[in-house]
Amino acid sequence: MSSLYPYDCHARRAPCRAKVLVAEDHEDTRQLLRMLLEKRGLSVVEAGDGFEAVDAAEREQPDLILMDGGLPLLDGIAATRRLRRLSALSAVPIVFLSGHAEPQAQTDALDAGCDEYVVKPFEIERLDMVLRRHLPGRGGQHDEGV
Repeated sequence: MSSLYPYDCHARRAPCRAKVLVAEDHEDTRQLLRMLLEKRGLSVVEAGDGFEAVDAAEREQPDLILMDGGLPLLDGIAATRRLRRLSALSAVPIVFLSGHAEPQAQTDALDAGCDEYVVKPFEIERLDMVLRRHLPGRGGQHDEGV
């Protein structure tokens, strides 16, 4: 399988991989997302709580953030609000991942600054759609099923 989601790194003028921050407190879900994203050629950074998510985003400058709603210490809504106040991260897409399907939960996440709301559990095809939408021009096809 070839490297997917490459783009031109301006500083190095060499191909590099898009970086995704996975902010998720359940280790098994984090590992699954890591495996799926790496299989698609993406670089993955992980955070297990909301404070770690904000710190990792500031440090790593990801191209996309997958934000769990139920993070400990600082929930996904509060972490998203903090990220949106940081000029360097204000345009980074944040996709909210939540087990809550009710409209108010979706409204709260979007009002906090999320770009998209995905209800867990979700199909792998839904993840691929999210990646194509928020990482345009960086692949979106993969050679193997998962």
